[in-house]
Amino acid sequence: TICAKNLPNSLAVIALAERGKMLYAPDVYMEKIAVGPGYPRGIIDLNASAAENLGRLAEAKGCRVADLNACIMDRPRHARLIEEVRATGAAIRLIGDGDVAGVIHTTDPDTTGIDIYMGIGGAPEGVLAAAALRCTGGQMQGRLLLDTPEKIARARKMGVTDPLRIYDMGERASGDVIFAATGVTGGNMLSGVHFGRDSISA
Repeated sequence: TICAKNLPNSLAVIALAERGKMLYAPDVYMEKIAVGPGYPRGIIDLNASAAENLGRLAEAKGCRVADLNACIMDRPRHARLIEEVRATGAAIRLIGDGDVAGVIHTTDPDTTGIDIYMGIGGAPEGVLAAAALRCTGGQMQGRLLLDTPEKIARARKMGVTDPLRIYDMGERASGDVIFAATGVTGGNMLSGVHFGRDSISA
């Protein structure tokens, strides 16, 4: 969608690891929360409220909660989360698509303006984002949204035995991990593809 509409931060990405070192995620939604490098371990917690996570992050950064910027996908399912974040005074960057880019942006808040990613997106994208943070630094937690018997059964066939389990970054992408991203459209961190009269360059 981002590429088709020529919106910022369309990426082509790939993540590589040894067989069995990445979570074999079913095609369902996943709750996610992520921050970049440089913070104490355990600073984010999917079981905590948005206010608690933002408060701990602000304390670690030595700033006010109102100085933080949270990236959230602009979806009806996030209406309550958006209300909770706004109630803390933190700013929100709503994105239409591209939560892998949203997570990656937490790694360089001085450039992107994004301090934390919160919300629900695709589970396979959650594995890609975890691989990116393994390479660049940061913390991320994810929990599969297995809210129907069919989803639970499908996940069980893929080796997921606990539908409520919270996966940390290393449990979704472990061992030696390689992650590569190329900008398709220009964005905060990567330049996009440029079409010249006789050439195409990135």
